[in-house]
Order: sequence, then structure tokens, then C-alpha cells
Amino acid sequence: MLTPVITIVVLVLFFLYSAIKVLNEYERGVIFRLGRVIKAKGPGLIILIPVIDRMVKVSMRLVASDVDPQDVITRDNVSVQVNAVIYFRVVNPVKAIVEVEHYAYAMSQLAQTTLRSVCGQAELDELLSERDKINAQLQEILDTHTDPWGIKVATVELKHIDLPTEMQRAMAKQAEAERERRAKVINAEGEFQAAQRLADAAEIIAHHPMALQLRYLQTMREMANQSNATIVPLPLDLLRGALGGKS
Repeated sequence: MLTPVITIVVLVLFFLYSAIKVLNEYERGVIFRLGRVIKAKGPGLIILIPVIDRMVKVSMRLVASDVDPQDVITRDNVSVQVNAVIYFRVVNPVKAIVEVEHYAYAMSQLAQTTLRSVCGQAELDELLSERDKINAQLQEILDTHTDPWGIKVATVELKHIDLPTEMQRAMAKQAEAERERRAKVINAEGEFQAAQRLADAAEIIAHHPMALQLRYLQTMREMANQSNATIVPLPLDLLRGALGGKS
């Protein structure tokens, strides 16, 4: 008597387990009925027909995927290693399951080839100084190729650009030479400004003789402050007379 009851209970539990699914807010379920896709359902409670229906879960959250380091030869023939990170999300779960097999793996392979292609068309200076431009190009190309897969590429960021040791030394020497050049330019500009100020002061003294006398008295005071000797300033007219008499 208990065997039929147990069998019925087992069948009911199996039916409920197979028919009732619960999807989180960030999940969608692509429903296949007898091998043919019906539609994407979720989130919440999903009821399937056991044996006939099959559901594939797809996460709709933003995914951060690392791109393995790629050996790249830039347009100016410099060998570098470049890696990046891609942020993407599934926007059409049906396409992500039907149009491509293992969309995450396909995205990784596409990102590697695109990274080599785009970085190989740029020069080393562009890779180092114009990362935003390179990131935008990578994002646009990847987004165009993955649109038929129902995937949206939000951002692509270059992470590391590893240079050969010889190139690092050459760039360090170049940076040091540039710093020395800037220091010399600043020093020359300072000397030029000082000479310009002296020329302006000489012109003012030439037109205003009293300015020379004031400067003379100021110099005497500075000399007195720096030594213990007593300095008696003489009038400039007397000095000019004495010098004139000697001449």
C-alpha cells in the first residue's frame, strides 16, 4: 500500500523540482522547448514543462574580464607586452546563447586579437601618452563585433605596457636630457630677466641723478650693518670733483 504513495510523492517532487525555477534579479532564463528557443524569462518564479522544456541561465551583470598579456610590435618597430581589462554585459540573453558558443571565451579571444591589431598600428609614444584614444578604439571595435552576440562592451582599459630593458634605459636618458634642457632654459630666462632689470635701472639712473645718490646711501648703510667699522659717506658732488681734479 505504501509503494504507490511513495511513487506518487517522488513523481510530484520530481515534477516540482523540474518545473519550478527561481531566478535572481540579475538573471534571465533562455527557454528551449523541444530544442527550439521560446524566449527569455525572469527574474522571479519560472514554470517549465518537465522533460519538454530546458532552461539556460544567463547573468545580466557587468563582467570584468582580463585580457592576457599580448606581444605587440608597434608601428615604430618596438616590441612591447600589453594587457587590458574589458567590462561588458549581456543585453540580449537569447542572442548570447544562440548566436555564439561560450560567449565569455569568444569575447576573450576577440579581445586578444583586437588588442594586438590596434596597438600594432600605433607608435610607442601614442601607447604611453594617448591611452584614452587607444581605449576608445578598442571599445568601439569590440562593441561592433559583439553586437550580433547580444553583448554590450562598456569600457576597455589598457592596464600595463611592459617595455624592454633597453628601451626603459633609453627613455630614462631621454627624460633626464629633457629635464636638463628645461633647467638650462629656465636659468637662461632668469639671467635675461635680471639683465633686463639692470638695464632698466641704469636707464632710470641716467635720467634721474638723484636715484644714484639714494642708491649710494643705501649701499653705505648695508656696508655699515655688515661690519663694525664706522663709514662716513661723502657727497657724490665732492667725489665727482675729486675725480675730475685727478683727471
